[in-house]
Amino acid sequence: MIQLIAIDLDGTLLNDRKQITKQTQAVLKAARASGVRIVLCSGRPLRGIDRYLRVLGLTNPGDFAVTYNGGLVQKSDSGEVISEKILTRDQLLSLYALSQERDLPMNFIDREKVYCPPYPKQKPSLYGTVMKTMPFVKADMEHLPADIRINKAVFCISEKILTPAIAEIPQSYRKNYTMVKSHPYLLEILNKDADKGKALQTLTHFLGLASSEVMAIGDEENDLAMIRFAGLGIAMGNAIDALKAEAQFVTKTNEQEGVAYAIEKCVLKR
Repeated sequence: MIQLIAIDLDGTLLNDRKQITKQTQAVLKAARASGVRIVLCSGRPLRGIDRYLRVLGLTNPGDFAVTYNGGLVQKSDSGEVISEKILTRDQLLSLYALSQERDLPMNFIDREKVYCPPYPKQKPSLYGTVMKTMPFVKADMEHLPADIRINKAVFCISEKILTPAIAEIPQSYRKNYTMVKSHPYLLEILNKDADKGKALQTLTHFLGLASSEVMAIGDEENDLAMIRFAGLGIAMGNAIDALKAEAQFVTKTNEQEGVAYAIEKCVLKR
């Protein structure tokens, strides 16, 4: 029996206007009333998903969220950290060197700010169009604090530039970090032990649940790990092919109430 539903935001829970429809809200409310936990799982920070948590009433004691693509597991009401996987100063310097070699703009993010080191000429970061809930500050890579704690780094630039650049990233980096695309124009880089699947494993252990009691719904590459972890993995109708191939069920698209449809069919049995 499903006890926890993990749901991605963009392209999944949210329609193309970044809204949770009234129908989907009603179905999630019904699932919660039946005793099922709802956990939002996003690449955004907690403050970046706060308005959606509030819309769904998920800011009470006992509510949790997975943020930074699994880099953080937090209590939704207080922000208290259950699990955190960070990048160190040395790792940031290595990733910045990679960004310069591949001629890509890089940003890195902690719980409060987005840092902006110098970008390649005429190749500014597009991350400001994605992240609108945190301040952006300049970063001096030569004088980073030794104890800096960063939740993720990102390369954010047009798909036509990013995709071929990703193909040229040395295998050593792929072994040492979790690298996932959350949008065609956004590569997110995290601690090797951070992904949505590992975060759900940590959370379910904390809650005393088994993976077989978890349903996960997503659409993009960064959702693959949680689809694989969950006892019931659901791909959106608009999901990438790789995710559909891993899922047990393909629901409707995010413009067709796909989340509501999946929960009604697989959890509420309507």
